[in-house]
Amino acid sequence: MIDIAWSQFTPGTALAGGILIGLAAASFLLLNGRIAGISGILGGLLTPTKHDIIWRVAFLAGLIGAPAIWMLMAELPPIEINAGYPALIIAGLLVGIGTRYASGCTSGHGVCGLSRLSLRSLVATLSFMAAGFVSVFVIRHLIGA
Repeated sequence: MIDIAWSQFTPGTALAGGILIGLAAASFLLLNGRIAGISGILGGLLTPTKHDIIWRVAFLAGLIGAPAIWMLMAELPPIEINAGYPALIIAGLLVGIGTRYASGCTSGHGVCGLSRLSLRSLVATLSFMAAGFVSVFVIRHLIGA
C-alpha cells in the first residue's frame, strides 16, 4: 500500500525549483558551452586543466552554499534516512559505478541530455529510473528491509 503525505505535497515549489534548474542548465550551456552534469564537473577536478578549476570549484561551492544561505532565511526540511551505513555505502558505490558506465549522472542525462533530445540520455535516464524502481521493490517487498 502506498501512503502519500499530502501535507508534504507542494507542487508550486516543485514547479518553481524545476524551472530554476532548467534555467540554470540552459544558461550554463548557452554561456559556457558546457553541460551542467555534476559528475562531469566534479570529475574534471580529478584531472584538472589550468583554466577549468575556477568555474568547477565555483559551481560546486554554489551547490553546497545554496542550502547554507537558505538556512539563514528558513528552516531546511527534515531529513530522514531509513538505512544503515553499510546500505548507504553500497548504494553510493553502485551510483558511482552506474554514473561511470553511463558517462554521466542523472543531472547530466536527465535534465541536460533529455532537453537536447539525446537518445543516449534517454536510455541512461530510463536505466536510472528502472534500477531505482527495481531496487525499491526488492528492498521493500522481497527483502523486507
